[in-house]
Amino acid sequence: MSVTVRFSVNGTERSVTTAGDRRLLDVLREDLQLTGTKYGCGEGQCGACLVHVDGEPTRSCLVSVADADGRSITTIEGLARGDTLHAVQAAFIDEGALQCGYCTSGMVLAAVALLRKTPDPTDAQIVSGMDGHLCRCNGYVKIVSAVRRAAETMRAARHG
Repeated sequence: MSVTVRFSVNGTERSVTTAGDRRLLDVLREDLQLTGTKYGCGEGQCGACLVHVDGEPTRSCLVSVADADGRSITTIEGLARGDTLHAVQAAFIDEGALQCGYCTSGMVLAAVALLRKTPDPTDAQIVSGMDGHLCRCNGYVKIVSAVRRAAETMRAARHG
């Protein structure tokens, strides 16, 4: 059965008519062409499909599009402001915290959520906050460094 779902995606009001039980992941990628959100396992285990729904990290492979009706969704495409990368995106680049890049969008959005709640995390808190995100290239050390660097950059911007 088709439903019309209205939601904000990266600050833009969008409307999609589709089967209500389709995954939010599929609608983002196929209908809205926001392919930065990746299909990994399809079971909520890898974190590649992470987006923010009303500011909360959410695995989009586990959410039906009908459940996103009226909500605000942020994907990796909505994180930068114009040509200015978010501090987490810049830190991932600067620290070389990506190899194949498949996990990167989910990792970046997880780090943004972590730093929103814990602006000055310890390495243990970073590891805990990134738990459940799988990197096939095993770049975890650089990912922790990138999150630490982003926290420092964001802290300096707040106090600068």
